[in-house]
Amino acid sequence: MNIDIFEKVLIVEGKSDKTKVKNILKEPVEIICTNGTISLAKLDELIELLFEKDVYILFDSDAAGERLRKQFKREMPQAAHLYIDRMYREVATAPEHHLATVLLGANIDVHSEYLERG
Repeated sequence: MNIDIFEKVLIVEGKSDKTKVKNILKEPVEIICTNGTISLAKLDELIELLFEKDVYILFDSDAAGERLRKQFKREMPQAAHLYIDRMYREVATAPEHHLATVLLGANIDVHSEYLERG
């Protein structure tokens, strides 16, 4: 993971979330997976790595995602939290146009065709 070349970093829960979001992004954004959980040591390491980066958090709208989000709010308060609509529950299953709209709302450039599909 070579975070130095990226200004923006997006933290997601799983690999399927990463794959889905990566296809939508138009600008270079480092995407980091927590794999649904993260140790305090690993989180501290991330905080050090991401000190001067624009950090965005995009987790599922379920109990596990909310627990993880609370942990990140506590340990990384400067991060911007992005939310998918609760009716989709998971980032990986949310429609691409919805994710594109959420990302664009955070000033992250997306491929316009994903916005048109909505």
